[in-house]
Amino acid sequence: MTPPPHATQRRSPLTHLFHPDHLDDYRTSLALGLDALSDAMRAQRGPATGVLPAQAAKPVVDVDLDRPLGDAAQALTEMRRLWLDDTVWFHDPAYAAHLNCPVVVPALLAELFVSGVNASLDTFDQSVGGTFVERHLVDWTAARIGFGPGADGIFTSGGTQSNLQALLLARDVALAGRSAGDASRLRVIASAEAHFSVQKAARLLGLGDHAVVSVATDARHRMDPAALSAALDGCKSHGLIPMAVVATAGTTDFGAIDPLEAAADLCARHGTWLHVDAAYGGGLLVSPRRRHLLAGIERADSVTVDYHKTWFQPVSSSALLVRHGAHLGHVTWHADYLNPHDASDTAHPNQVDKSLQTTRRFDALKLWLTLRVMGPDTIGDYVDAVCDLAEATHARLADDPRLEFAAAPELSTLVLRYRPDGLSEDDADRLAPRIRATLYERGAAMVAKTKVDGRCWLKLTLLNPMTTVDDVVGIGTLLAATGDELAAELREAVA
Repeated sequence: MTPPPHATQRRSPLTHLFHPDHLDDYRTSLALGLDALSDAMRAQRGPATGVLPAQAAKPVVDVDLDRPLGDAAQALTEMRRLWLDDTVWFHDPAYAAHLNCPVVVPALLAELFVSGVNASLDTFDQSVGGTFVERHLVDWTAARIGFGPGADGIFTSGGTQSNLQALLLARDVALAGRSAGDASRLRVIASAEAHFSVQKAARLLGLGDHAVVSVATDARHRMDPAALSAALDGCKSHGLIPMAVVATAGTTDFGAIDPLEAAADLCARHGTWLHVDAAYGGGLLVSPRRRHLLAGIERADSVTVDYHKTWFQPVSSSALLVRHGAHLGHVTWHADYLNPHDASDTAHPNQVDKSLQTTRRFDALKLWLTLRVMGPDTIGDYVDAVCDLAEATHARLADDPRLEFAAAPELSTLVLRYRPDGLSEDDADRLAPRIRATLYERGAAMVAKTKVDGRCWLKLTLLNPMTTVDDVVGIGTLLAATGDELAAELREAVA
């Protein structure tokens, strides 16, 4: 029998293991990696090269993973060809697509230790001091929110997981003292602009797609308190249980912040859990000039904060904070081999008792080193800078007759489209995705797309404090010029 090709390959030697005896090799590999990354960043000429999916896929799937290169330098050269040369660079001034931020250097320094030591934050005996670093950051963030001493929380992989856990807690609180059959009557109320993870969480929790009640927003795309009040009253009148209201502090498209005080008043009146999804707007907690926009967040039962958005941390880094830490017990499960329910073991604080995950990276170290090197005020200044950038750009581009804005900026996003006088809504719909694709394929700029009232719009998401107003105005001007070009082609096609 002929052995498979990989069977004839020499097995990787033990020197590939991270070990004190192999530190020289490790340092050499890191130096090669830093050189490769630095070279790629210096060679970069835009946010992306415009490579299309089929082009990106073929060289990757052609690699025979059973035949190792056996050399880090060769592997890095291959990696650059397969990925790095065509990757998307979030620090480029022409990147204005999704909620991706450039990252701060202290957090990158932390990544060296997060991966090298490879601590797991599920139990104390796998993390030791890391347990208390995470707990202290949770307490610090909770205090910034305005929660009292009974607050607690846990780091998560992102806003989707944080929102899922928040709604799981809300579900179990709502069902306490009720029969299991009452689960079919549970409802989650959120605005029409809330993140899609609310619907996803309802499905994962077994509540069904119908369990999410969408309420209207006002002219600034914020949840309408009157509509929320009507939805809560409607649930009660139909024998339904409003288990949670999800208020958004920074919607994905418009950066809108729902009226948190009004939502808190209504939730208190109805005995309903209030969750604030501040995945985007959470950076305002350290803003010197805009913290007041989150007034009322301290009255929430739970809050999502994504540090990998407006705190400029590498993915992934998020947290769920709860006003009453005892509610985290709804996710606790004891296992004899990990976190036994044993009175003799109570001195060992195990973070897995609060988490949906078991094994978890020590992502909290990134924020810790960031705060210890830079301090929260500097992060807050960055948040204010990108919000200022959106306002100044809107003021400049509003005079371009070819561009139409859906709304003035609330945080750091701008929703706009190419629609000069005489261009129909239908033609604007046809042109918007073509403009976006053309900008990407030319490597000129990256913008996002969305829909407003069923119509196609483009979106600039600004999360780079080093980007200037001229940089973003340049994107808008390029967007309009590309629209001119494609509109002329459209007219010729129908002539």
